[in-house]
Amino acid sequence: MNTLPDLSCAADIRYGVDPILDAWLLHFMTENNLEYRLTPHVNATPEQLRFMVDLEEGQVYVPCSDEMFEALYRSRPGTDVRAAYNVAWRVLVRMVREHITTREDRLRIIQFSRHRFRLGLVTGILIPSRMMKRLASIFRIQSGVLDPYRARKILYNRRAQELIWTHSTDQQLNACPVQPLACTRLDDLRWELDLVQLKRLFVLSTRCELWREANAPDPGSLDQEVEESGDCMDYLRAIFGPDRPLPANVLYLPDSSGGVIVDLLIIRMLLRQGHRVILALKGDFYFQAPTIWDLENDPILARAVAGAKVLTERSISKNELLRLLREHRFLVISDGTNERLNLYRTSVTFARAWKEADVIIAKGVSHHRRLIGTSHHFTRDVLCFLRGPDGRFGMHFKPKSQRAVKFTEADLQSLADAIIATMQHAHGEGKKVMFYSAVVGSIPGQTKTAIKVLHTFVAHLRSRLEGTFVINPAEHFIAGMDGDDLMYMWERVQRSGLIDVWRFQTVEDIEASFELMGQRVPPAWTGKDSTFSTGCTKEMHIALDEQRRHPELQIIGPSAEKFFRRAEYGVGKYFDVGINPA
Repeated sequence: MNTLPDLSCAADIRYGVDPILDAWLLHFMTENNLEYRLTPHVNATPEQLRFMVDLEEGQVYVPCSDEMFEALYRSRPGTDVRAAYNVAWRVLVRMVREHITTREDRLRIIQFSRHRFRLGLVTGILIPSRMMKRLASIFRIQSGVLDPYRARKILYNRRAQELIWTHSTDQQLNACPVQPLACTRLDDLRWELDLVQLKRLFVLSTRCELWREANAPDPGSLDQEVEESGDCMDYLRAIFGPDRPLPANVLYLPDSSGGVIVDLLIIRMLLRQGHRVILALKGDFYFQAPTIWDLENDPILARAVAGAKVLTERSISKNELLRLLREHRFLVISDGTNERLNLYRTSVTFARAWKEADVIIAKGVSHHRRLIGTSHHFTRDVLCFLRGPDGRFGMHFKPKSQRAVKFTEADLQSLADAIIATMQHAHGEGKKVMFYSAVVGSIPGQTKTAIKVLHTFVAHLRSRLEGTFVINPAEHFIAGMDGDDLMYMWERVQRSGLIDVWRFQTVEDIEASFELMGQRVPPAWTGKDSTFSTGCTKEMHIALDEQRRHPELQIIGPSAEKFFRRAEYGVGKYFDVGINPA
């Protein structure tokens, strides 16, 4: 009998190692509806996923804890998987009983859900959160109740706000430290005071019983819980302390309503310290989790985020995101999902927010399972805080992958400015500046050939054109840069007003390049030119903008109309999303 190979952890999963494992992985990915090639309209591209997860070639990301993956990887689902499935079933039944009044409607929803539930039990390969999402979707579609927890979430937020306003809570949060703080510099003392209050707020934020119970207990001593948490609060000093050279970009992932009101106090403190914060709410109903649409229905939550820039767009560009962070410093976005954190399903906006962040602050057990309880490594530092099974407060830190490279806005601007300086120097010597836009990654599997073609033709231009400084974009690539980084950097160069001639690669250029290399044009390159590249299409838009500003700019190559059949360039790619069908 064919058996699956042993795996020590989820990070060991790779395609191409074992055909039996490959078959199981395809089954797992398709049953959980996570395979991009089958459902590209709902799942993130591999490039977008790499914004968040450090993946090697062939490595597969699994959106669950190692413990859960091990249980699903067995030939028969264990009791822990069935227990998680049963929780999903009980939640569904409770929603039906609370919100469906007629017997016929109840029976229809329950019986339909039972068919889907049994199917999941038979396969035994569904991640329990995916089972939960399917059952919740059935309920919402069949009942027409879009957010069965709306009233509960509003209640929790109101109670949390009232708790914060009480005299006892105010005393707990603002009481002077019992132990005197050493002071060698006022800046250091200010940070130490902030740290004391931050610790208290992190602890308070996880005390869900204080707003979920009608007769909530007294908060007790927050400082005592801080002391009992050990050295875990030292992570705050390492991430946000005065020794950190620059203010951080923070992506904040809350857990549930009620607690999000306290989370917003934490965010206000981080903003006051000079950091920039992106709060990611759910894109649609997910039980007690706050959603982007709650801002329209809950005045308490709306008032708590007052002054923030709220973005409902699922996809914004890197340029737009950085501009908004410069102008606002506090953004509220949607993660694009209605389930537990599932990086396959998060929006482009969320993926770019993750990529631009320095640290991810994630709250709650579910975030801990998927970010800390996994052997996968992420591209950004992750700080997770929660209440453990024993009720004790805990904070856990996972540093970003050692292979992860982040190019900050300042880094990209510096790289662009260095290129601009060479253009200015060329002008100072009386030379014309030519920018050459060419296909690089638009032909799958041909990137190395494309770069060779580009180098060959630019060398040919330089040998023929006297007094011309030709910019070859491929000569300025740095390992670790992705499509977003490159487009941001080059747009700064391209809008400098220093380009005299903008040349776009033609079919004739490509044919000449292969002739110079002593080769015939391969079938994959026949008829190709810069209009085949979405990156070049974006650059044509920029070139036309610049020509309107500087009429003396010459644009050489295919006509502009041939470019505009292309879509926006792919997230994190060097190549196309595809041709618009319209």
